[in-house]
Amino acid sequence: MTRTTAAGRRAAKPPGAGSRSGKAKRSTAAGRPRRGRPPAARSLAGRVLRAGLLWSAVAGLWALVAVAGVLAWQAYRLPDIGDLDRYTRAGAVRLAGADGRMFASFGPIYGDPLTVDQLPKHLVQAVIATEDRRFYDHPGVDPIGLARAAWTNLMAGRVVQGGSTLTQQLAKNVFLTPDRSIERKIQELLLAFWLERTFGKDEILSIYLNRVYFGAGAYGVDAAARKYFGIPATRLDLSQSALLAGLLKAPSRYNPAVDPERAGRRTSVVLANMVDAGYIDQATARAAAARPIAIAGPAGRGSGPRYFADWVYDSLPDFIGRPSGDVEVATTLDPGLQAIAERAVDEGLAAARHGAGLQAALVALDPATGAVRAMVGGRSYGDSQFNRAVQARRQPGSAFKPVVYLAALEAGWAPSDPVDDAPIRIAGWAPENIDGKFDGRITLAQALARSRNAATVRLQEAVGRGRVRALADRLGLSGPLPDGPSLALGTAEANPLEIAGVYAAFANGGRAVFPFGVSAVRDRDGRALYERSGSGLPSVVSARSAAALTDMLAATIASGTGKAARLDRPAAGKTGTTQDYRDAWFAGYTADLVAVVWVGRDDAGAMDKVTGGGLPADVWKRFMAAAHKGWPARPLPGLRRSPAEPVETAGTR
Repeated sequence: MTRTTAAGRRAAKPPGAGSRSGKAKRSTAAGRPRRGRPPAARSLAGRVLRAGLLWSAVAGLWALVAVAGVLAWQAYRLPDIGDLDRYTRAGAVRLAGADGRMFASFGPIYGDPLTVDQLPKHLVQAVIATEDRRFYDHPGVDPIGLARAAWTNLMAGRVVQGGSTLTQQLAKNVFLTPDRSIERKIQELLLAFWLERTFGKDEILSIYLNRVYFGAGAYGVDAAARKYFGIPATRLDLSQSALLAGLLKAPSRYNPAVDPERAGRRTSVVLANMVDAGYIDQATARAAAARPIAIAGPAGRGSGPRYFADWVYDSLPDFIGRPSGDVEVATTLDPGLQAIAERAVDEGLAAARHGAGLQAALVALDPATGAVRAMVGGRSYGDSQFNRAVQARRQPGSAFKPVVYLAALEAGWAPSDPVDDAPIRIAGWAPENIDGKFDGRITLAQALARSRNAATVRLQEAVGRGRVRALADRLGLSGPLPDGPSLALGTAEANPLEIAGVYAAFANGGRAVFPFGVSAVRDRDGRALYERSGSGLPSVVSARSAAALTDMLAATIASGTGKAARLDRPAAGKTGTTQDYRDAWFAGYTADLVAVVWVGRDDAGAMDKVTGGGLPADVWKRFMAAAHKGWPARPLPGLRRSPAEPVETAGTR
């Protein structure tokens, strides 16, 4: 019998033998919990972890190096910040009226530099409560403020709040450009830290308030106070302070002169911020919010003075060259008369039967000196900056005729001398009167009052064109004068300012004047760069001849073509209408004021029978009647009696 060993038995077992026992063993092995990774696996995981930590540390180190490099590069590229006073601005020009108050400016306007201690306490509180409530607690950058702004913007779904501090805003406004880039933001942060290290908090706030933009060309709180309220910043009350603080967010959007309702709502927000910050109580805020916004500075004035302002600004090089620093220009403008002039033009054009598409210009000046007191260059400066009072050269028509009659008076003629108003032909040219009729033999006074063309041409030919041309030149008509007989009817082009200068000589007894708008120019420290010291122009005609002409022009208003311009006091003047009704004028004066009105179209197109005795005379009367309110009535220069007897007239030429 063969003996089988254990090994043999194991080997002899068929493949399927003991399958249940095998399955049980495999099942037991599979179900047994694993006690850990093999040593080799544990060793690999550790090496990976150590390598990850090492490379993370290396990457972090290189990131720090990169950040340091970026900061160093941006610090190197920063502008020179060693001297804050070097960051000045271009020179500005401020124009003040005859009352001493600023009415216009060119270039950025800066007020007097003030410290926090010099400013009203409520102004400083309004700015801090609205712009940077933690200003005195942060080092230039406010993480808490940034987090709060981010959360607010997230909840709103849009950007409604910024996180920049006042120090950051100062850094951006003084040293940097307004572009939005990562580079500029990094530089802003670096500059903010430098400012905080270099200056104290009150110094930073003072610099900020002296340089930040408040709209309307005003930089700094003092300039803003003067621009909007006509007072220095030291006199601002609570509601005014809150309004200015509200402008910092969006100066143009919250400009009270443009949108007072929106500015009022913004002011209420600032006052609420002050309550929330504990600076004022609710009752004080309500009282300040209820106060009406009164814009008393030049920001609240109409655009009308801009025509005069542009004229003065363009003339400055003749006095001081182009200014390199801030200058103050004392002008001749009378703000009260200017407002009256603007209103007279607006109301006159609005009331005109066919006023659509018409433009108008008005110039008023002092006949004794030539100082321009009011100037309107068009019906809307916003629509057109073209100044028709000084830039538009148009034919004055019959408004030129007084020059012909004055030349005759100087040549020995008298107002009572006769002249024939009869058909006349010169080199094929035959002038006619507006009504197509002729009056026959009439006096010079009648011919001027009735504005008879034929009589005036005949008088010019008798006096001599050369004499008329020479007188026109002496009176200040600078443009070319035609050689032909049509000179008598005002075919030489001129602007309203020049015509006003001519009539000023009629009004002051025969002295030529040079219309001017600048009385003095001073630098920021008050040093005089220019001061006017009198016209120095001599008499161009005798006082007797000027008085005789004034008497004739007074009759023109009393009963001639200028009847629509009659005032409650002695006045003299003349109408003017050009061919095809392209231009209509009225020029006249009292003892105190000369005014010239022109009406026409910019394209020199024909108007609907608008004559000088119509719309221009109406505008002239509106202006002169209002301008003379409260002034005593005075006789016309050279006349100590009533004007010439009424003269029957025809037409309103």
